[in-house]
Amino acid sequence: MSGRYYAGVDLGGTKILVLVADAEGVTLGSQRVPTLATEGPEAVIGRIAGALKAAAADAGVALDQIATGGVSAPGPIDVGAGEITEPPNLPGWHDVPLARLLRERTGVPFTLENDANCACVGEHRLGAGRGFRHLLYVTISTGIGGGIIVDDRLYAGASGAAGEVGHIGVARKGPSCGAGHVGCLEAFASGTAIAARARELIGEGGLPRTARLAEHNPPLSAETVFMASQQGEAEAYGIIREAGHYLGMGLASIVNAFNPQAIVLSGGLTNMGDALLGPALETARARSFAQSYADVRIVEGELGERAAALGAIVVARSRQAEADAAPHATGAFPGSR
Repeated sequence: MSGRYYAGVDLGGTKILVLVADAEGVTLGSQRVPTLATEGPEAVIGRIAGALKAAAADAGVALDQIATGGVSAPGPIDVGAGEITEPPNLPGWHDVPLARLLRERTGVPFTLENDANCACVGEHRLGAGRGFRHLLYVTISTGIGGGIIVDDRLYAGASGAAGEVGHIGVARKGPSCGAGHVGCLEAFASGTAIAARARELIGEGGLPRTARLAEHNPPLSAETVFMASQQGEAEAYGIIREAGHYLGMGLASIVNAFNPQAIVLSGGLTNMGDALLGPALETARARSFAQSYADVRIVEGELGERAAALGAIVVARSRQAEADAAPHATGAFPGSR
C-alpha cells in the first residue's frame, strides 16, 4: 500500500540523481548513476527505474510505499502530458512520455517539470529561499537558467516557459547563446561564454597559463580559466570579472522588473566566489533602482545538487494534492500562474 514517502528524480545530460524522502522533505535514501544519454531513452529510463529501486532500498522503503514521484528534466517539455519533447542534451528523445513510462516500470505515479523550475521550488521551500514570498532563482553553470516565485507560487507563464533569465538581453552585439540569439546574458556570463572568450584570446596569443592548464587537463573550461586566475594570470581574472559585470546587468534587470525579496544564486560558477560575484553585485547595485535593491537579498543556494530532485518532490506532492481535491484537474504545477 502507498505510504508517506516520495521520490525525486533529477534527470540531467550526464547524471541521474534519485532521492527518496519523507513528508518533511528529509532525504532517507539516494542513488546517483550516469545518464549515458547516447544509449537512448529506453536504456536511460531503465537506469532511472533501477536507481529508484536502489534509493528506496537505501531508505528502507518498498516501492509500493512511495505515494508519488517527481522528475526534474531539461526542456523543452510538455508538462501537462508528462512528455520530454526534444531536449538538446538528451539525443534521440522526441516526445518521450517519461511520466507514464516510469509509472509502468515502477508502479509509482510520476509528474514532470522543468529542471530550473524544480530547483527554484526546492530552494524556495526547503533551502535558501525559505520565508520569501517573492523570489528569483538563477543557476549559473554551462548555461544560465532560472525560476520565478510570486506570492509563494511558481510563476510558469502562459505556456510553462517562464524563467529563461539567461536570455535577458545585455548587449546589442556579440556572441550568440545556445539558442542562436545575439546579446543574451548566457552568451556573456555562463561557463560556456567564459571558455569561449578564453579560446578567443589564446588564439590571439594570450592566456599562456590557461593554455598550459588546458593542454594538461583538457578540455578548456571556465574552471580552467578560474584556476589560471588563481595562479596569478591577470587576463584570466579579467575574463571572469567581465563575466561578473554582465551577470550583474542581468541581476539588475531582474531586480528592477520583479522587485523580489530574494535572488538565490546556484550552479557551478558560484564556486568562483568574489572573483565573479563581487563585480556582479557591484554592477547589480549600480544599475538597480535604490528602493528595489534595498528590498532584495542576494544569497547562494543551500541544497546544491539536491535542489532539483527535492523540488521535483515538492511539485509532485502539490500536484497530487490538487488532483485529490479536483480529480479531473490537469495542467501545470498547482499555484503556478
